[in-house]
Amino acid sequence: MNVVEPIRDKEVIKDMIDYLRLRSDRDTLLFMFGIYSGLRISDIIKLRVRDVKGKDRVAVKETKTGKEKILKLNPMLRKEIAVYITGKKDYEVLFKSPRGINKPISRQQAYNIINSAGKHFGLERIGTHTMRKTFGFHIYQKTKDITLVQKLLNHSSPEFTLAYIGMTQKTMEDAVESLRY
Repeated sequence: MNVVEPIRDKEVIKDMIDYLRLRSDRDTLLFMFGIYSGLRISDIIKLRVRDVKGKDRVAVKETKTGKEKILKLNPMLRKEIAVYITGKKDYEVLFKSPRGINKPISRQQAYNIINSAGKHFGLERIGTHTMRKTFGFHIYQKTKDITLVQKLLNHSSPEFTLAYIGMTQKTMEDAVESLRY
């Protein structure tokens, strides 16, 4: 398994959204769902229109942990969802594969989408888990509350969460270096 990193630069995130928007509404929403929800790809791709239609919260039973999670949808994500689902039936999967009838894309296809877009912007260590790590990284940057991020990602310890979101030695050194009183 390859270790992936969060996307730390907000401008690269915006560029990836614009890049994906030129290619596919589905792929744009997939990326936005990942970076605005922190859900694992296995939980994202199985969502249906009825799960998100007109809602500000989504109930997800996490595939990995089996735990029920109630997720408040970010306003930017809600706006994107509303446009995307216009004209779709409640039973339709959000991230439909062109193969089969009403089947979601595979985890591999989701990886291909995210990896290809990331490589376009020079990101080397990128995959579907990058979206979850990006979510955690930016929540932490905004709040500086590692316990909050730990709970959002359903992790067992703050130490694991810090390592998970890419708090590297360099990140810590840069923070110390930039300190000005």
